[in-house]
Amino acid sequence: MLTHILGYPRIGSKRELKKACEQYWSGKISKEELQSQAYQLRLEHWKIQQENGIDLIPSNDFSLYDHVLDLSLTLGVIPQRYQALVDGKSSKELDIYFAMARGYQKEGFDVVACEMTKWFDTNYHYIVPEFTKNQQFYRFSNKPIQEFEEAKRLDIITKPVLIGPVSYLLLGKEKEKGFNRLDLIQRLLPVYIELLQELESRGAHTIQIDEPYLDMDLTEKERSVFQEVYQQIRKALPALQIVLATYFECSGDNLATTLSLPVDCLHVDLVRCPSQLGDILNQEAFVNGTTKLSLGLVDGRNIWKNDFTNSLGLIEKALSKLGEERVWIAPSCSLLHTPYDLDLEKDESVLTPTIKNWMAFAKQKLKEVRTLADLTKPQLFSSLASILSENQQAIESRKSSTLIHRPTVKSQIQGIKNADFEREAPFTLRQSIQKELLQLPLLPTTTIGSFPQTTDVRQLRANYKKDLISDEVYTQQVETEIKKAIHWQEELGLDVLVHGEFERNDMVEYFGELLSGYVFSQNGWVQSYGSRCVKPPIIFGDIQRKEDMTVRWTKFAQAQTSKIVKGMLTGPITMLQWSFVRDDQPRRLTAFQLALAIREEVVALEKAGIKIIQIDEPAIREGLPLRKENAPIYLDWAVKAFRLSASGVSNRTQIHTHACYSEFNDIIDSIADLDADVITIETSRSQMELLDAFAEFKYPNEIGPGVYDIHSPRVPTVEEITTLLEKALTYIPLENLWVNPDCGLKTRHWEETEKALKNMVGAAEALRAEVGATVK
Repeated sequence: MLTHILGYPRIGSKRELKKACEQYWSGKISKEELQSQAYQLRLEHWKIQQENGIDLIPSNDFSLYDHVLDLSLTLGVIPQRYQALVDGKSSKELDIYFAMARGYQKEGFDVVACEMTKWFDTNYHYIVPEFTKNQQFYRFSNKPIQEFEEAKRLDIITKPVLIGPVSYLLLGKEKEKGFNRLDLIQRLLPVYIELLQELESRGAHTIQIDEPYLDMDLTEKERSVFQEVYQQIRKALPALQIVLATYFECSGDNLATTLSLPVDCLHVDLVRCPSQLGDILNQEAFVNGTTKLSLGLVDGRNIWKNDFTNSLGLIEKALSKLGEERVWIAPSCSLLHTPYDLDLEKDESVLTPTIKNWMAFAKQKLKEVRTLADLTKPQLFSSLASILSENQQAIESRKSSTLIHRPTVKSQIQGIKNADFEREAPFTLRQSIQKELLQLPLLPTTTIGSFPQTTDVRQLRANYKKDLISDEVYTQQVETEIKKAIHWQEELGLDVLVHGEFERNDMVEYFGELLSGYVFSQNGWVQSYGSRCVKPPIIFGDIQRKEDMTVRWTKFAQAQTSKIVKGMLTGPITMLQWSFVRDDQPRRLTAFQLALAIREEVVALEKAGIKIIQIDEPAIREGLPLRKENAPIYLDWAVKAFRLSASGVSNRTQIHTHACYSEFNDIIDSIADLDADVITIETSRSQMELLDAFAEFKYPNEIGPGVYDIHSPRVPTVEEITTLLEKALTYIPLENLWVNPDCGLKTRHWEETEKALKNMVGAAEALRAEVGATVK
């Protein structure tokens, strides 16, 4: 019974990859130094897996930025705007790669980045492949080969990991009309098969092909494409052992198609969908066949210990039908979504031993996979009995812990009334009241909330956290930063200001630290995109607001200016999605607990005189179930959670929300049901394509479509921004249109931020002057 994993975290236990990439981008290290550090990380990861007894160790799961972008470069899917950088030189490969990820604005080139969106229902972002009608595929990068050879030189024969050809096409977008990207499969497949053949010729005996779309809603045509593709792959590679990996959902009505594919091993996610094991084992043809079944038992997306007793029950069920040689043990999905190593959490004041004993990070999950396999062997069971006993003690202690349950919180949840989900008046009346009160110009300009975090600001927070400076010193220095930010925004000519969020380490972690029911890690970093890493807080128990969280700083900022300053909060669904969430109660209940805590803060901000309050929900779409049949239940409670957080204020208070890097077409009615007075969204990378949904639906409230991409260092011109605004006006009534960046500016530098915002304000003022006469 083999053990394997689908992928390992990339960034390094101390975020070494993040630091190396950022040093390379700033010119502080060479390409060779970057690649050397990346190699050292791959080497370390392979050895860790080897030491923990993993039988099939993956390669090509490592990435400098994004694994979907890696495959695009491997297959030569490089949009035309980057072709000037290609020019046949292999030395340019890294420049092209990062240009597609981040944009490129030097050496006479000025090209925008590719679109970025969420990887299924995770907080990981991938670079969206762009396809044209006459798209050609060819081998441009040899990354999968190179990394397989690296491991081979260490006497480790890895299992190369590739996104499947069908899922890869479905993950992309058509950039021309008149064709379906799946029609490109016959051009793509020969190049893909050639890559598999070369890997096999170099000694790869097993290859993992990820097809997560097999767990999505598929048409009959899409199912038939899957069957055709894998028949061709099998015909071309009859001896290669192919592991087909699905994850994040049940196969559902795709199960017959999935089981019919000519592969050697099928991986299924039994954390997200344990019931599908029974569905598969009820298929007589599969049971009587030879295909192996990889059981995804260890949660690849959360940090709680595996319940060995529960997992062993599922393993025994599979063994009874398939036998030992046809059952493999694995995590549910790639461990990319989990932190590195629980052993690095040494500060008991941050993560107490009791709560730490309930957890497992990526390295510990390797041990869990190995232990589960070993526990099924009679000759090893007695020697592992103490480990099984310790595991069950940890599971039971968590269930009964008094740390988790707060009767007052449960009483609050039971006391929620229907009126708590509703504003006093409908939007049209609120809009009239707010326009009279706020007196904002047409096309009001604002930012999403955060400003660049300098080394000095980060050091200030670190010193305060370590008690190296007093409350008084910390407060004075934060206030100094806020004053500078307010005056800087006034000089730029922005209409609605923000305080800059200099006191915040992260938009979720900051609030989690001020709420009961949360705990934190010191080194629990996971990759969000590229070099952007987050350290998700951990929700282990009932949530309760203990004190004001933002009023102090927002009130101070408002006192520095006659312009309006927005209060800035993170919404309940984003707090939920971007945390590691307790799994002992429905997520809906945890979301409502968060909503009540945020509602109290919204009311406190209004009492402090704050006229505009933004409740960010960038993760609202991310939490949507992958199957449409499951969406209505989620959307019902997710929308209610937001409304619960926002509906405690008067009609005079303008509620904003922000959502980014998500497709809204299929949930636009639910976005409208949030009933936020203003929504700001990401649209610049897609050239306002995302507004199609808002136009067709006739979105009733005000919208701020992002007019420049904050995830790229390039500075947009006034002309670019003006063009996007003019395009936005074809979708949105002038009186409902706001002007803002795509997202917060925390990750950018001050110099580029100032240039970009000056251009944004300039574009808004010019367009305001142009359309003003028409409006009058």
